[in-house]
Amino acid sequence: MIGRLNHVAIAVPSLESGVATYGGTLGAKCSEPQEVTEHGVKVVFVELPNTKIELLEPIGENSPIAKFLEKNPVGGIHHVCYEVDDIIAARDKLKAEGARVLGDGEPKIGAHGKPVIFLHPKDFCGTLTELEQV
Repeated sequence: MIGRLNHVAIAVPSLESGVATYGGTLGAKCSEPQEVTEHGVKVVFVELPNTKIELLEPIGENSPIAKFLEKNPVGGIHHVCYEVDDIIAARDKLKAEGARVLGDGEPKIGAHGKPVIFLHPKDFCGTLTELEQV
């Protein structure tokens, strides 16, 4: 059901410092920052030959990333994202097998402009998992 790894998301207290690390120190190509207000984040994508790193900075105190950074002040891996061909079919199959879809269960539009859902980390080896329709 899942396809390739789309990205690994890393929460950062500052996109500027994250871009300095990935773009400057490591020499990776970084996108321009974009706000994804529905998810309460500002993001930068670090382009790699085989996948992407998504740097996440919270927008406001109610952002789920703000809560993550309270527990992890220097940042850290927040989630992994896998591609699926049909997000509704994937969601329905996972729910039928007992997996918990976060939120209201309906796909939202993610940073790539495509439908996404998030799956409860307790159901996936302690890892918050995002599925994105390709």
